[in-house]
Amino acid sequence: MKQHNGLWKLACAAFAMLSMAWIAGCDQGGGGEVVGNGNSKGSQDTAKVVKLAFVTSGSSEFWKIALAGVHKYEQEAKIQVDVKMPPNGTPEEQNQILESLASQGYDAVGVTVLAPNDQVAVLNKVAEKVKLITFDSDAPKSNRLLYIGTNNYEAGKALGNEIVKLLPDGGKMAVFVGMFAVDNATQRLKGIQDAVTPHNIQIVDKREDNGDRAKARANVEDIINAHPDLNVATGLWSYNGPAIIAAVEALGKKGKVIPAVFDEEDATLSGIENGTVACTVVQKPFQFGYLSSKWMHDLATKGDAAMAAIPPNKMVDTGVDVIDKKNVAEFKARLVELKK
Repeated sequence: MKQHNGLWKLACAAFAMLSMAWIAGCDQGGGGEVVGNGNSKGSQDTAKVVKLAFVTSGSSEFWKIALAGVHKYEQEAKIQVDVKMPPNGTPEEQNQILESLASQGYDAVGVTVLAPNDQVAVLNKVAEKVKLITFDSDAPKSNRLLYIGTNNYEAGKALGNEIVKLLPDGGKMAVFVGMFAVDNATQRLKGIQDAVTPHNIQIVDKREDNGDRAKARANVEDIINAHPDLNVATGLWSYNGPAIIAAVEALGKKGKVIPAVFDEEDATLSGIENGTVACTVVQKPFQFGYLSSKWMHDLATKGDAAMAAIPPNKMVDTGVDVIDKKNVAEFKARLVELKK
């Protein structure tokens, strides 16, 4: 009996060890798709979880639409994309997030870069460890593989052309943004300037708010009070539109100072409907989320084939639309569908 007991214990121990080994091979932690290492011998294939991350510049209605695109691709590809949002929208916070992702073994990361010139060193360090792409705001001097988003210079020209229609005889305008150093702001402003300058339209002042919503509104009030003959107020980032609207309405300047802005914040679209806002140039943030997720997934899993598919200019231009009184209702209905 003792001999049988000993054999029975030995068999149980062996079974337990095999079970533990099987569980360890399956439980990799984290989210994402499990893929093989390319080994042709299936029994020796080592499972690996594909880890992808989408890093924004902060939180706003704009990013809710982008995240709808992320979730759409997640559902189609049956993967997980981790979303990271710097709580205060600072480059320092974004750098910490990026470095943390790289140290945690992420395969691909997409980021909208807050300070393209200042963050190059961090971006290049991260790019040594992950497949790095940018969206919305690029860092062309870095080693990112691809930029997905708006050609911001052309977007600026599109808004500038609308401002020329508003001021056919010339006039004065002011520009507001979080930080002019961010690539999308720099390029949008340049496009606006190139469009309006030949038409005797002068940019009389420019103000930054560094992401502070209260300051964004106070900046507009200050400029309107300092320039009683101001004709147009332009916001380059999504929250600047609502800040301009609030200031214009509070100061009783509706119809005198005309907002012409970017992006599709609810207050901006309502401002177009009620006649406070002339127009807004909208990007396609849903595509930022969807295409960034797809490219990250492909770069993480398809290797050389995905690298070869990157366009020669390393850019995917998602385009813009101009929204005004004529098409705002249709656009709002389309947004509702995108957010479902």
